Amino acid sequence: MSIGGDASERLGPECDQERIDRAVCLLSQQIWCWGRDILRPEGNWLLNLGFSRVRPPAERENCSSLYTLNLPGGRCVVLRAFGVFYGARQLGGVYVARYKFQPRYTNCATLKSPPWKAEDLPKLRRPTSMQRNSCVSLTLELIDWIRDYEVNIADCLGLEYRRSTLTEWDDGTRPVVPAEEVASAWRELSLQVAANPEAYLLGKVHE
Repeated sequence: MSIGGDASERLGPECDQERIDRAVCLLSQQIWCWGRDILRPEGNWLLNLGFSRVRPPAERENCSSLYTLNLPGGRCVVLRAFGVFYGARQLGGVYVARYKFQPRYTNCATLKSPPWKAEDLPKLRRPTSMQRNSCVSLTLELIDWIRDYEVNIADCLGLEYRRSTLTEWDDGTRPVVPAEEVASAWRELSLQVAANPEAYLLGKVHE
């Protein structure tokens, strides 16, 4: 089942929920793709791009490795199976959980300790009015970074590679964004968040 949408459609309560549901599906699929990119037979693509792999300590042996990437301008991204953290100096950090596309904010631009589980993350909250612009900016930067990542995949590895990574993901029950539409889907989401950020900032606080 393919998912998509039109960023020019009029926003409303029901449409907002549909868009959030699509965002959840898009991020979940993306995290699956990162997992496939790590296991790529020709070599770990994340390491090829400059990511650092942090293996779990003995007391966390049941956890998977985490991947971090330092970006220009004091920015960083941390990839986990349960979500994504993105931080920027002077702005703070934002975390987006895999199955709940509700960006949560922290004043911390970097993580002091590896988040082996969601409980290891710093205290994350719905942003205050003073933090709102920073949270939205970070969310948009993260989305644009993911879009650029997929553009790079298409340019360097080809769309056929991305199609192959989605073969197992498409089990007949999950919504699927076709390989040729992934980058544009992230671009569309960026436009939707920019147009109506409050729709994505609602929800319970992660303590």
